[in-house]
Amino acid sequence: MLHITDTIAIQDWELTESFSRASGPGGQNVNKVSTAVELRFEAERSPSLPPAVKTRLKRLAGRRWTLDGALILRVEDTRSQARNREIARERLVELIRAALVAPRRRIATKPTHGSKIRRMDAKTRRGDIKSLRGRVDQDGD
Repeated sequence: MLHITDTIAIQDWELTESFSRASGPGGQNVNKVSTAVELRFEAERSPSLPPAVKTRLKRLAGRRWTLDGALILRVEDTRSQARNREIARERLVELIRAALVAPRRRIATKPTHGSKIRRMDAKTRRGDIKSLRGRVDQDGD
């Protein structure tokens, strides 16, 4: 069981781990040991997450979200399989905790009277500067 908050915990059946050989440097170890971890979380079918959280999680996950509603995290940071498993689980917890926070609603406000006046003054000043540009009169000595 993976604890997210006091009220939310993910059951073991919702998580699937598969191991493969990691890419990148590591000498002979890379060719022999399957240290890379692919953690699959069946988010869409999860009974522990509310629908609103699932929607936010889908947006946060981006390309890591599959068509069948699973979240896939691949970790090959370290040479240790156990450490990679821990990192994958930590990242999953962080992602779900980020999805738990509901964004605050934006309250539409009107510009203040002072800001309108400042804006119009700036536009007038700019227009005056531009009006001074142009051809210079030759016969106006």
